[in-house]
Amino acid sequence: MLKPRNYSKNVFVNCPFDTKYFELLKTLVFTIVYFNFIPRIALESSDSGQSRLEKIVTLIKESRFSIHDLSRLQAKSADEYYRLNMPFELGIDFGLRTFNTSYSDKRSLILETEKFDYMKAISDINGFDIKNHSDIPEKLIECLRSWFSETVGLRGLNSSDKIYSDFIDFNTDLFRRKMNKYAGKHTSTEAERFADSEIQQMTMPEYIDAIDEWKVGKT
Repeated sequence: MLKPRNYSKNVFVNCPFDTKYFELLKTLVFTIVYFNFIPRIALESSDSGQSRLEKIVTLIKESRFSIHDLSRLQAKSADEYYRLNMPFELGIDFGLRTFNTSYSDKRSLILETEKFDYMKAISDINGFDIKNHSDIPEKLIECLRSWFSETVGLRGLNSSDKIYSDFIDFNTDLFRRKMNKYAGKHTSTEAERFADSEIQQMTMPEYIDAIDEWKVGKT
């Protein structure tokens, strides 16, 4: 079966898209790009003519690697349902790898917040190597670094502390560049507000491009 050119570099990201998770999502995407891989995520496009499920299946098929964060499964209130999108997408990925020999080379990472939280909602994956990040960006980077070394096979990686320091450096540089865009035309307070607003409104493709540009500037 013919696979896309970047199949072995693509990493499908299955995670929550809520506001509270967004800082972790930015850390996750940054780390993938940092290791010279390509994040593939539903937020990368908004084609109204394509169903979300069709988009997800396409992304999974185009990605040799996948990261599934199950840290938002639990209902928060008595009248709220469990959030099932993430385990459903994990099931699609696992099924493709299991029942289609053309995709037997696929590899996955499953994440959660606290150790064994997943057992309360999806005990069938007991026995998988699941890493927990405690909703802490630095710990998430540790999980990702370990997986990229252990499973993807990367060697000579920077320490997780160094990667997190570079993540902070990237965000500082991004804000500075956005500020410079408005400097001289507006007051410093307005420039800060416009820069912050522009960063908050960045689409996923824009965010990934910004990381790539920062990497080029560091070389």
